Amino acid sequence: MNLFSMFLKGGVIMWPILLCSILGLAVVVDRYVVIRKARINVPAFMVRIRGFIKKKDISGAISYCMEEKSPIANVVRKGLKKYKLGHERVKESIENAGNQEIGKLEKGLTILASVAGIAPLLGFLGTVTGMISAFMTIQDLQGTASPSDLAGGIWEALITTAFGLFVGIPALALYNYFLSAVKKLVGEIEMVANDVVDVIQDTSGITDTDEEIEIDI
Repeated sequence: MNLFSMFLKGGVIMWPILLCSILGLAVVVDRYVVIRKARINVPAFMVRIRGFIKKKDISGAISYCMEEKSPIANVVRKGLKKYKLGHERVKESIENAGNQEIGKLEKGLTILASVAGIAPLLGFLGTVTGMISAFMTIQDLQGTASPSDLAGGIWEALITTAFGLFVGIPALALYNYFLSAVKKLVGEIEMVANDVVDVIQDTSGITDTDEEIEIDI
């Protein structure tokens, strides 16, 4: 028996599980591409940006950030655009930009988390409906049902559970993987952002603030 035949044996509940698998796969591919592109060589980036700011070559720093095309570079670029308005405006702009970039990185993760939770539940729902079908067969045959008479309902019960777990378990694992990757990027953004603000303060001769930038996730 091929996979398609097994799918059809699972009954109507298999179609919502299939929809969950398609949604989950789309989110996984999209987030993998986005997060992979978001990663950069942070130490090298910080050295270059620090050098530009110390030379007060802000336009050069902004151009360099535009070349990098990553969330970290976007955050720093938006902050440096407020350089002439003072370090407080730079900090405020960086925090706002950081929250926006994190929102972009987290996009779709709630769908993946929902798939991880819903797919197994749909599988268990199929188990319930399959067993109901089996017991209805027993009732219709007045207790004289043979194993072959019950096979349809048992098939539905077992296949939907298996497919629901087959979709839900990888979805949960990948959700946790992407969430940890986003948290790592948040830490890198905060580190670079605070370093940029510190360098701006040093070059401006300002040393009266110890507040650090924190980006919510």
